[in-house]
Amino acid sequence: MQFSNGVTEPPVKKLAGLDHLRALAIALVFLCHYRMFGHPDWVNEAGSFGWTGVDLFFVLSGYLISAQLFKSLQQGKGISLKEFYIKRFFRILPAYLAVLTLYFAVPAFKEFEGLPPLWKFLTFTQNFGLYLGTSRAFSHAWSLCIEEQFYLFLPLILLFVSRFNVPRVIAFGLLTFFVAGFFIRAWGWAHLVAPLDGQDGFGLAWFKWIYYPTYNRLDGLLTGIAIAAIFQYRPALKEKLTRHGNAMLLLGLALITGAYFLCNKEMFTWNTTVIGFPLISIAFGVMVIAALSPSCILYKLPARGTGLIATLSYSIYLSHKGVVHLTQLWLGKFLAPNGMGMFVICTGMVVLAALVLRWVVEKPFLRLRDRVLRRRDEAALKPVKEERHPAVY
Repeated sequence: MQFSNGVTEPPVKKLAGLDHLRALAIALVFLCHYRMFGHPDWVNEAGSFGWTGVDLFFVLSGYLISAQLFKSLQQGKGISLKEFYIKRFFRILPAYLAVLTLYFAVPAFKEFEGLPPLWKFLTFTQNFGLYLGTSRAFSHAWSLCIEEQFYLFLPLILLFVSRFNVPRVIAFGLLTFFVAGFFIRAWGWAHLVAPLDGQDGFGLAWFKWIYYPTYNRLDGLLTGIAIAAIFQYRPALKEKLTRHGNAMLLLGLALITGAYFLCNKEMFTWNTTVIGFPLISIAFGVMVIAALSPSCILYKLPARGTGLIATLSYSIYLSHKGVVHLTQLWLGKFLAPNGMGMFVICTGMVVLAALVLRWVVEKPFLRLRDRVLRRRDEAALKPVKEERHPAVY
């Protein structure tokens, strides 16, 4: 890729370790949501902790996006808001709008009744006030709303921060937001959820006031940003962390195991609300550091199958509920919805639908994005013609 300064950047090395984790994240999400449909008994146990896949996605996004921005700041290039938002626009919106159109234009595609208003999806505010009692269809878009809000505000915040001592301000900001999360969730639990304990709407209230709002789910993004900041601004600490990659992986697995026993038996608790979210994010953060460590097995292990799933993860995330619903609707007369055969077919159909979405929507718009950015760079390289004032000769 060539930038406006005429320098051609070498292609970015694709990291197998991150592909493995991205594939794990979408597998967790898929198993978690598959429990909403007819499913084999083993899916209940395998998918019970699958909701944490979203937290892994948050950590990965926080790291990948902020690492690009930190690198640009460190190299003195600054942050081009136009380039950043163009990249995000063409990467996120086309596939999202395609699936959103299916939800609103094809009633059979909806896995459940009840869609929030269209304007909430278009403004990426669906995660605020999301009540599953009345709005269950395409509810999983809540996490994309948080990511889009993150994409909108992070470069603006970093542009402001760049006027000061960047590493120090980032460290202070990360610590402040991370600690604030404990108090915000504790207050929400005490005043909005706990008073309903024992009532029918208790679980729905927990999702509405605790699980979905952005201000309660920043732990993963903050963890990813912290990793990117350490890697960019503290190379000595980075070297220490990545020297023993397999040990970091084991530590991450130990932490996520602890989080499992803390949160999984009963999700709607104070422990999950206040302690569980940050513990899960830290655990996945340690695993991301391991995946970035050349000494780790995740880094060395080729990403053949997981690389494909990682590439399709966004399309799978968007479409999987609707595809599983349609598949079971069509094949329910021939196969038991809770059978293994149905599970295998539904999984295959989800991957096939993701491939179609990838090739028909995502890739053409990514090529268009590259053309837009290339024309922008070429225009910036053209010499500016001297303009003479008509009154001056």
